[in-house]
This record gives sequence, structure tokens and C-alpha cells, in this order.
Amino acid sequence: MNVRTLCLAILHFSEATGYEIKKMSTEEHFSFFVDASFGSIYPALSRLQDDGCVTVREEFESGKPSRKVYSITEKGRQELHESLRVLPRRDSFKSEFLLMAMCAEILDRETIVRAIDRHIQDMKLEIEMLDQVLECCDETSPGKTWVAKFGRQVKQQALEYFIKHRHELEALVPDNQAQAAE
Repeated sequence: MNVRTLCLAILHFSEATGYEIKKMSTEEHFSFFVDASFGSIYPALSRLQDDGCVTVREEFESGKPSRKVYSITEKGRQELHESLRVLPRRDSFKSEFLLMAMCAEILDRETIVRAIDRHIQDMKLEIEMLDQVLECCDETSPGKTWVAKFGRQVKQQALEYFIKHRHELEALVPDNQAQAAE
């Protein structure tokens, strides 16, 4: 899976500007699939346009810069379909927090507590975002609903584990590190 396929998938659901695609793929419900940035989205959209997979139209509003709105073409739908038929690679999961947790014995209690609190807050925000996606989903997008429910379940389980077991991670801080932090 790549940014090109991600752009086509987003446009499959609705037309969008490059900025909207970037926002959906980094902050919203498409952020769970492929790492994307402005530096990768705009070149992908340009190539998709050159290849006839998307069209672009400019919208003008008084007093504002013009907006380029992208739409998927039939050729783009065919490419998306073919791309999605290829079995995906194994999911990858990276977490800077887990590296901190693995090295907890060399950290102080304040650092671990702040990291746990922030990670819990981040998970709660992700659950809220997925709840918003579920509120917007309807019977016309059962795949989106399934994915949002799955993501919410995974995040909810992780959150419950963190809350229930945070004391175990905090206990990994050696006494001398705990005293130094006080």
C-alpha cells in the first residue's frame, strides 16, 4: 500500500482538495493506514492526474486563494480496485512510548508518569475521533463502519490495559530513580 492508493481510496468516498486529503490521512480517519505527508501527497496527486486517474478543477471564492479539488476517474477506480486486490504486507506497529517503557528502569518516576498520562490522553482522543467517524457512518459505507469499530475496539482494549497496569510500569522505576524525582 502506498500514498497513491491512499489518495485514490480517499477520493473513492468523495472529492477533496490536497489539503483535505493531507488532513484526512494524517489527523483523521484515514490516518491509520499509510504514512503520508504534504511532501508525498501532492506528487502522488500530480502523477495520478498525469496518468488520468484523477481530475482536478479549480474553485474560486472572492477574497480567497483558488482551491484545487480532486475527483477520481473510472481509470482511478480501476487502479484502486487492482491495488486493493493485492494482499497487504503484515501490519507494522511502532511506538516511541513502548521504547520508553522498555527502558523504564533508567528513567525517573516523573518522566514515566508524564509519558503514561500523555499516552492515555492520546488514546482517549483517538477513541473520540473514531466515535465521531462512527456517528457519521451510515449504511452506505459498511466497510468504513467495520474499520472504525475495529479501531475503536483495539484502542479501547489498549486504554483499559494501560489504566489497569500502569502501576506495574511505574514500579519498574528503581527506588533511587524514584527518590531522585521526588
